[in-house]
Amino acid sequence: MDLSQRKKRILALFADPSYVPMKEKEIAVIMQVLPGDREDLKRCLSELLDEGAISFSRRGKYSLPEVKTLTGVFSSSGHGYGFVTVDGVDGDFYVSAKNTGTAMHGDTVIIEPYDLPGRRRSAGRSREAAVIDIAERATDIIVGTYEAAGNHYGFVTPDSARIEQEIFIPLQHSMGAADGHKVVVRITDYGDDRHNPKGKVTEILGHVGDPGIDILSILRAYGMDASFPEKVSAQAAKIPAELVPEDYNGREDLRGMDMVTIDGPDSKDLDDAVSLTMDGDDYMLGVHIADVSHYVKEGSAIDKEALSRGTSCYPPGSVIPMLPQSLCNGICSLYERRDRLALSVFMKVSPKGEITDHRFALSVINTNHRMTYSDVDRIITCQDKDLIEKYSDVAQMLQDMNRLAGILRKRRKKTGSVDFDLPETEIVLDADGHPTSVRPHERNSATRLIEDFMIAANETVAEHFYWAETPFVYRIHEKPDMDKIRKLETFIRNFGYGIKMKDDSVHPKELQKLLAGIEDTPEEALISRLTLRSMQRAKYSTACEGHFGLALKYYCHFTSPIRRYPDLQIHRIIKECMKGPLDEARTEHYRKILGNVCTQSSARERMADEAEREAEKLKKAEYMQDHIGEVFTGVISGITNWGLYVELPNTVEGLVHVSKIEGDYFTYNEDTYELIGRATGRRFCLGTAIRVVCNMVDLATRTVDFILADDVSALDDDIY
Repeated sequence: MDLSQRKKRILALFADPSYVPMKEKEIAVIMQVLPGDREDLKRCLSELLDEGAISFSRRGKYSLPEVKTLTGVFSSSGHGYGFVTVDGVDGDFYVSAKNTGTAMHGDTVIIEPYDLPGRRRSAGRSREAAVIDIAERATDIIVGTYEAAGNHYGFVTPDSARIEQEIFIPLQHSMGAADGHKVVVRITDYGDDRHNPKGKVTEILGHVGDPGIDILSILRAYGMDASFPEKVSAQAAKIPAELVPEDYNGREDLRGMDMVTIDGPDSKDLDDAVSLTMDGDDYMLGVHIADVSHYVKEGSAIDKEALSRGTSCYPPGSVIPMLPQSLCNGICSLYERRDRLALSVFMKVSPKGEITDHRFALSVINTNHRMTYSDVDRIITCQDKDLIEKYSDVAQMLQDMNRLAGILRKRRKKTGSVDFDLPETEIVLDADGHPTSVRPHERNSATRLIEDFMIAANETVAEHFYWAETPFVYRIHEKPDMDKIRKLETFIRNFGYGIKMKDDSVHPKELQKLLAGIEDTPEEALISRLTLRSMQRAKYSTACEGHFGLALKYYCHFTSPIRRYPDLQIHRIIKECMKGPLDEARTEHYRKILGNVCTQSSARERMADEAEREAEKLKKAEYMQDHIGEVFTGVISGITNWGLYVELPNTVEGLVHVSKIEGDYFTYNEDTYELIGRATGRRFCLGTAIRVVCNMVDLATRTVDFILADDVSALDDDIY
């Protein structure tokens, strides 16, 4: 009997229910069952211990190790293997391709780790685990491309590279899909080691090449649909398109007050207006928010659908609204010179920027103008005479607003508010959905003005209800992960910057100082982005735990009830409390429902962000497809073992694979964030400007590949 056979016999013996763990000195008892050489037996036991297949207790007894499991979220690599993240456990668990079972990306899985405390493992073995069960499926909906495979069945190849199995579709469940159709599939069977998942086509979106199908496919993959259930649409259709006489009852009439909306030129859901008057040296700032809760009653079909969606989503060229169009682009939108219902908050602000008093009001408003950021910016920064004349009734108010915004911003800066002034991407599409322009969407004085006023209103509302001890929905931003901050600090030392840390924590002011120090430097965008990545993600909570990034103790989302559910929920609480303190029954009611509101809204916000990001990546890749062979100057925005990520001025990011860098063998130095040539010592560092050629675009994976322009030996003259 060879050693491997003997090891199998030992494991079988230990697995026998009648086996009683034996002490090391009683090894002779084992030999009675498994006769053979004593040294061979000891060697087998030693190897099994090293492999973690058996355990050796403190009392010196051999047995099978106690099976311990953990529950976490599975992330597929797209290459067979994956990782599982477990709350409260540092680091991910690696799961090899043979141990993933039927797990799909995003599933909550039960794993058996190989190296829990108490288990021995061979030196050098990484932290690994096997998926032994699925606790919860992330989704049963897959979007992909249909391909007929015979007279009786077909397959759907998922759009997501992280879902590697093709979905088997019986012909009777294909809805008549043809080759090349983009389809939505509901999985009916997740398969096993030998069988593919099985599904049923529930919707044919169109052909792969049809205009708009690419974005629609992404949205469907995230469970997003612009259309609403029939019951919701029917309920929305019953809401009057304009105010009716009884709507004015019990409301403060603010229609004679000068106020404006300030938004982008293409915005349709105008949910906030601003006003400003003077009270001696004090400012009286009014923030007037569309009273969506007047039309969307708690528990109604519209309300349930809004909670399910959680937020509106804005992929390039389209929108998936939280509310039906007749509300978000109709009666709830604060259109110019139209009577609208609002929930107003007035804040008295001292010349030093202190909010010394405030009050709420149910109001009726009628805005003077629907203004754009660019026009307001030209009035307050360029003193544009034509625009000042055009908006003469509010021009002075806008100048006063700009002065107040500067005061509020200066005060926030003193407390340590961190301003990540990173440009968003603006993508212009033609009638067929093809990108014609990709560029950074720059902020200006007008966008900052509105941000300053909305932050002031959100903070004021949150503080009011914190001290009222009322159940509430707060927007919280937890302190950053100190491991990430330490890594950031190590990296920025290469540029001569530093971050002071005290008692294993960092104050927002330190990050503010860093961002101020890098302003207008070549490395500004890079360090700003790395600093942002070291932050935690903001979320909703019933506990008021502060907002680290804004350096505020109290914060909430109050100003956008058309597109965010937490704001709508907060409006209901405010309006109810304006009538008097909540009684026990209403307090208990809100305590019961707000936890779910926070969890659902946070999850849907993440999903909408991911969908927008994926759609944006797709359109950026499609745009670069028209620029293959062209030379660009970009900045190294990321470095990994597999190459350099380079960001162009238009915000497109692509990869220079390490195998495409000629002249040396390059390795990644994790401590200095550099790629270094072994023979030449050639170095690539974060923040370095380099010239690249757009080499290849893969729309399926939404990626752009670059090669270094200096490494290209033969390029056509006309591409320079």
